[in-house]
Amino acid sequence: MTYQELLEKARARMAPQCRVCKECNGVVCKGEIPGTGGKGSGAAFKNCIEFLSSVKIKMDTIYENKGQDTSFLMFGKKFKYPMFVAPIGGMNLNYNGAITEEEYDDAVVFGALNAGVAAFTGDGPNDSLFLDSLPIIKKAGGIAVPTVKPWKNNNVIEKVRLLEKADAMAFAMDIDSAGLINLALAGKPVSAKSVEELSEITASTKVPFIVKGIMTVEGAQKALEAGAYGIVVSSHGGRVLEHAPATCSMLPEIRKSVGNKLKIFVDGGIRSGADVFKAIALGADAVLIGRPYVIAAFGGGSEGVELYTEKIGAELRDIMVMTGCKNLKDITIDKIIL
Repeated sequence: MTYQELLEKARARMAPQCRVCKECNGVVCKGEIPGTGGKGSGAAFKNCIEFLSSVKIKMDTIYENKGQDTSFLMFGKKFKYPMFVAPIGGMNLNYNGAITEEEYDDAVVFGALNAGVAAFTGDGPNDSLFLDSLPIIKKAGGIAVPTVKPWKNNNVIEKVRLLEKADAMAFAMDIDSAGLINLALAGKPVSAKSVEELSEITASTKVPFIVKGIMTVEGAQKALEAGAYGIVVSSHGGRVLEHAPATCSMLPEIRKSVGNKLKIFVDGGIRSGADVFKAIALGADAVLIGRPYVIAAFGGGSEGVELYTEKIGAELRDIMVMTGCKNLKDITIDKIIL
């Protein structure tokens, strides 16, 4: 299977909810929630794409070539590339149900695993969105990151007990989904979380806890105070706040604020190996990629997810060749122009 064949198959399977546009930039699908688009005008989604496009990369090919190493350590494990599948659920609600939640989770967990990376899995108004992923994660040796919504803490901790049994290497909470219309429409009680509530969750388990939906220095400091292992700088794909800034534009000040006390992930508009490079240069340890992985799963199952991962990984390696970077630590802010 080629990547073009994958896209053509996905386009046929995902219609009409996702058009599998030549450039996944939020223009065509703006305002389509439930669906794949960004909130309202889609400005927050489009801001991410436009910001990354504006960042330029400095070329330098005069250096002693010792090869390029794209690997990195996270959760005490070595991964081939600094990228993860972002948590996405609702194959029926947001897409057209051409694949089930379980089939999607199986595709992203094992496709990512086969490519040397890992997937975050989702949660939602139906318990099955979370529960269906756990046997798959267990089968994958725990190499995945289940994500829970900001339910009441007693419900969150119940889910933590379940993901512990699945040997999950880490877990996340997408606190930004407190403003997600899909959950409001389903009548499910989600809410913002206080530092005290997040601290209760981190204290309830030894599994590393990641807070997803951080967009300010203040938010990063609160996550640090709560004992989080890491954060995801994220605006939930532009689906919860119409005029949020580009996620990657917030990275330098957040990194400066927390230093190396937190692992920093970022999502939002990552569409190429060059975008991965830019995100790392701006301060991220790794990136999450969402909608393109859904397309890969619909178009080719686990094979499609693996193919897409290798495509982005190869692009990242090519950029490293052209910038004199032998490993990820060499990808620093002086390699780009803002």
